[in-house]
Amino acid sequence: MTYQDSLTALADPTRRSIFEALVRESQPVGALTMAAGVSRPAVSQHLKVLKEAGLVVAKPMGTSNIYYAQQQGLEPLRRYLDELWEDVLGAFAEEIERENKDGD
Repeated sequence: MTYQDSLTALADPTRRSIFEALVRESQPVGALTMAAGVSRPAVSQHLKVLKEAGLVVAKPMGTSNIYYAQQQGLEPLRRYLDELWEDVLGAFAEEIERENKDGD
């Protein structure tokens, strides 16, 4: 998966809310439906997108599936943000150095 997959999946507020709920606690679709305030088919569609992005997994338990957050699915996004942050810090350090040279 790519960081774009994670960003796209988490861009939707309802989907992000579902993912955050699963980070706190694994749950079946029924519990997610009550918490999200949307229909069961809508929650299922959101879960499908989250699964395709590598952010959640489903494990069969009895007659239903229990959904779990797969936090390692966020790794590509973390790497991307770390790279951006390193670029920002590098640019900041260059600017400070340039100002120090100009001030001498």
